[in-house]
Amino acid sequence: MLKLEQVHTYYGNSHILQGLSFEVPTGKCMALLGRNGAGKTTTIHSIAGLTTPRHGRISFCGATISGLPSYKIARQGIALVPQGRRIFPSLTIRENLTVSAREARQDRKAGQKVWTLEEVYELFPILKEREQNMGTQLSGGQQQMLAIGRALLTNPHFLLMDEPSEGLAPVVIEQIGEIIQTLKKTGLSILLVEQNFYLACAVADEVLIMNKGQIVWNGSPQALLANKEVQHQYLGV
Repeated sequence: MLKLEQVHTYYGNSHILQGLSFEVPTGKCMALLGRNGAGKTTTIHSIAGLTTPRHGRISFCGATISGLPSYKIARQGIALVPQGRRIFPSLTIRENLTVSAREARQDRKAGQKVWTLEEVYELFPILKEREQNMGTQLSGGQQQMLAIGRALLTNPHFLLMDEPSEGLAPVVIEQIGEIIQTLKKTGLSILLVEQNFYLACAVADEVLIMNKGQIVWNGSPQALLANKEVQHQYLGV
């Protein structure tokens, strides 16, 4: 569904992604792990159109999206749950959710879930209870739910999640893991960037490890959990 081929992305003169290549199959959750500075968020930004790669190709459902502005990439069916949540502080919870809502695309797959405001409220009841509160009046975990709900209301085919467990308590991280598992069951394809090794292994179908802008290891969560050498060398676990 999503494919990166020899992608090179720079920030000024800094060469961040150095020939990055991988593919996320339809209906799968792939986790992208690595130490700080490995290039994970740059990967997300390159896919979403927030940073334009200088070389290489990013394709989605067979069509090239690298080089397109971010709003056109979003219209292709890719939604972003950004690092740090990025809640609109001047909007209520309901307004945060509906500001980017759009109807389901006509090319959606048979049986693919159509997200409405009520569907999001069913997934996150706390948002319904507090819908007239301002987004910044929520806890960190509730703001993360709001960010996920906002992305779902674009009715995407593909979800980019950048560090959804960042700054959250262990019990809330467990809830985020359950939410990702629920989204997988709807057939949604997911690329999950994470620092939390155990959360990533719990929810992903496949794991990629980045180092210095390249993929240095890939395999199943079970294989990674059994490989202490790789954990120590690239993740510091």
